[in-house]
Amino acid sequence: MATKKMLIFCGSDAPHKAFPPFMLGSVALATEMELTMFFTMSGLNIVRKGGAEKILLPGAAMTLPQFIKTVQDGGAKMIACSAAFPMVGMKQENVIEGVECGGVATFVIAAQEADVVLTF
Repeated sequence: MATKKMLIFCGSDAPHKAFPPFMLGSVALATEMELTMFFTMSGLNIVRKGGAEKILLPGAAMTLPQFIKTVQDGGAKMIACSAAFPMVGMKQENVIEGVECGGVATFVIAAQEADVVLTF
């Protein structure tokens, strides 16, 4: 049986929307799913250097930087939407290590291939 694929669209840096993708993504990786996370609009702040440290959710099991490390160590593919860079004042050099850049078509292709697509 082929490996199931999960794609998570991360479009917000609001704590109640920034943390669930990592919680669900961690479980997907633990159940041997392939995980891709696509960050756009204010969600780009999650993968902006120094950005995740500023997003806090009291009572969360881990900090956002810890969740990022967990999914990266688990093999998640993380993509920053380069098409949204000008809208949020971001450049490729602002993206944290381990995150690649891709455009809108990258998301659409990943969505076509995914078994599960979640949006936050």
